[in-house]
Amino acid sequence: MPYFKYANKKIHFQEIGDGSPLVLLHGNTASSKMFDDVIDLYKDDFKLILIDFLGHGKSDSLAEFPADLWHDEAMQIIHLLDLNKYGKVDIIGTSGGALVALNVALERGDLVNKVIADSFEGEKSLDVLAETIFEEREQSKSHKESYLFWEYCHGNNWRNVVDNDTDAVIRHNKSIKNFFHKDLSQLDVPVMLTASLEDEFAKILHLDFKQIYGDMLAKIPDGRLHLFQTGGHPAMLSNAVEFYSVAKNFFLTTSGQ
Repeated sequence: MPYFKYANKKIHFQEIGDGSPLVLLHGNTASSKMFDDVIDLYKDDFKLILIDFLGHGKSDSLAEFPADLWHDEAMQIIHLLDLNKYGKVDIIGTSGGALVALNVALERGDLVNKVIADSFEGEKSLDVLAETIFEEREQSKSHKESYLFWEYCHGNNWRNVVDNDTDAVIRHNKSIKNFFHKDLSQLDVPVMLTASLEDEFAKILHLDFKQIYGDMLAKIPDGRLHLFQTGGHPAMLSNAVEFYSVAKNFFLTTSGQ
């Protein structure tokens, strides 16, 4: 089982398939196992690189997640890319993984070919999310669909992962708020923002992806938008086949159009 060291901790990763390297980044409280149902769509065209962020899945556990979680996770990815010398990679980050993907591109654009950032809330943390996430997560622990997903991703350690993530989201909102250390205008790689217009979390949080993503794309030098009319959260999984077609076209064409 392959691991690499980061901050004296072991991080689990794996490579699946052949072709150009494509990194898949999981969302908050998840692990790389969230992609299990879509791997077969991608593995014939791409060498998939999957990682369990530190504290998640099969990676070493943490007593506490850093408040600047999505930037720290980007540093984990950058370390892996430097270590294994993949050259320029494509990246799909979904939900919280989208924030990580954009941070990787902002910090080390030399390692990145193109990025798809899927189903996320924008540039800054939302007060309404931070104010309600503890109660929502506590309730979700007793919902069978939620706890079975967390158990699938993390085994018996799932409660610790969920609690650590909840605490990090709250601390980030109080002390940092910005998801990125650099302005989006500094992105020097093509970026596609994606989401489903029926995303259940967006509805709960009253997110308008057209407006939020539109404001971001006004800053991104080479950015584009693809909104799926149907499907839930995240779009990558709920619109799996259509999303794969969009992603393949974006990554494997010269222009990305």
